[in-house]
Amino acid sequence: MTGHSRANDSVQLPETTPSASGVARATTAAVWTLFALSLATAAISVANGAAWRVPGVVAVDGLTAVVWVAVAFFSGIVHSYSRRYMAGDAAIDRLFALTFGFTLAVMVVAAADHVALFAAAWVAMGLTMAELIGHARGWEQAQAAETLTRRYFLASGGALAGALALLAWATGTTTISGILAHAGTLSPEVAWLAILGLFLAAMIQSALFPFHDWLLSSMTAPTPASALMHAGFVNAGGILLARFAPVFADIPTAMAVLVVVGAASALVGQALLLVRPDVKRRLGGSTVAQMGFMILQCGLGFFAAAITHLILHGFYKAYLFLSSGSAVEQTAPVEHSRSGASLPSLVVGLGAAVVGGAVFVALTGKGTEPDSGLVLAGLVALTALHAARDALERANLSPGAALVVLPVIVVVPVAVYGVLFTAVATVLAGVPMTHAPTDLSAVHGIVAAAFLAAYLAVERGWHESSTRLYVALLNLSQPAPETELTTAENYNDA
Repeated sequence: MTGHSRANDSVQLPETTPSASGVARATTAAVWTLFALSLATAAISVANGAAWRVPGVVAVDGLTAVVWVAVAFFSGIVHSYSRRYMAGDAAIDRLFALTFGFTLAVMVVAAADHVALFAAAWVAMGLTMAELIGHARGWEQAQAAETLTRRYFLASGGALAGALALLAWATGTTTISGILAHAGTLSPEVAWLAILGLFLAAMIQSALFPFHDWLLSSMTAPTPASALMHAGFVNAGGILLARFAPVFADIPTAMAVLVVVGAASALVGQALLLVRPDVKRRLGGSTVAQMGFMILQCGLGFFAAAITHLILHGFYKAYLFLSSGSAVEQTAPVEHSRSGASLPSLVVGLGAAVVGGAVFVALTGKGTEPDSGLVLAGLVALTALHAARDALERANLSPGAALVVLPVIVVVPVAVYGVLFTAVATVLAGVPMTHAPTDLSAVHGIVAAAFLAAYLAVERGWHESSTRLYVALLNLSQPAPETELTTAENYNDA
């Protein structure tokens, strides 16, 4: 139910509503079996600390294990949810086959060692998701969204294939492990061309600004497909950058580019969700912001932190999409009084920021050295400040009670992030370049200042008080023109 009513998810209902099909039952059982096998793979990876390989074809290491566990779990939830949610859909077998095929494609991407297999699985992942976006065959906008996203995903696949072909030619090997082993021998020209291809593929797949419109246009997909897209598919950019980190992690300018791109997308995505009145596109704007933050962490050199972030984002966004129907039903106009920058609320927010930031530093060790870890710790503290101020605005607590309660509430998600980060870092211990912090630079200072300025602008309500800014953000948050619902009649006929 993404952008249209539940009935619109099933555009061609049969005369009788069948129970879950054989394909649905089989793929659901298969994906939960894959999840169990993924858990076993992760345990073996931790115990052995090394990858096991089919030489020249696949290499299963810690990154593979983490991605397998996360994707198989999210896919299992979506499969189980869809058996009832999509019951009666005329194309239910096709939907389950595509969802399972998408899951397999992501798992192959995570394990592939041969460049051709990696590129083929990457393209297959995009094409199956495009088919899911256009699942409603009788809906014109759904078909337009499928066409648009297919173009984007083919462009992403082309950029990746070009980068991989260049790296294979320059290193004389067709395996990813071989390319990474020879990454230090690349000439500057070859390295930068390959980096641009990798960055472009990651930006498109993760819907980073200015390629975010495909994500905002994809709201024609059934809700289960949207959940899988936002919980798994868009994370592929972070996985790609973590896998190929040795190619660019030693190049400060390349890392700075990632920082700027990630920060810009995070800020734009956050601004977009402020002006969207509809639940699903607000979630889309949130995903753009979260993916930007994930790429920003890669640029700061904390690839294990980025993988941790994508797992937590996957859980959070899958839950929000699968429960979005209930959220809409329970939504009613509510007036919230802004606490503004009053001294009591500011003290509460600053207290939450200090406590949250201190917990993050204590659990992860980030921010203890004069490097990019300071930026990451600062962003966590700013996030804690924003979360506490937002909770204070909504909870109607007295400043005294909030001063005690909110810092404790903020500590819980920060602590969960820290503990999960430690676990993920342990599993990724044998993966190259999962920890490569960079020295502080002017770029880091500018990005930190931009985040602080954006927070102050939101607190002051500048996006609401400036008509020009509000309209600009609203226009930027629109889907591609060819995928928009043009009339109420089109909306209902779909």
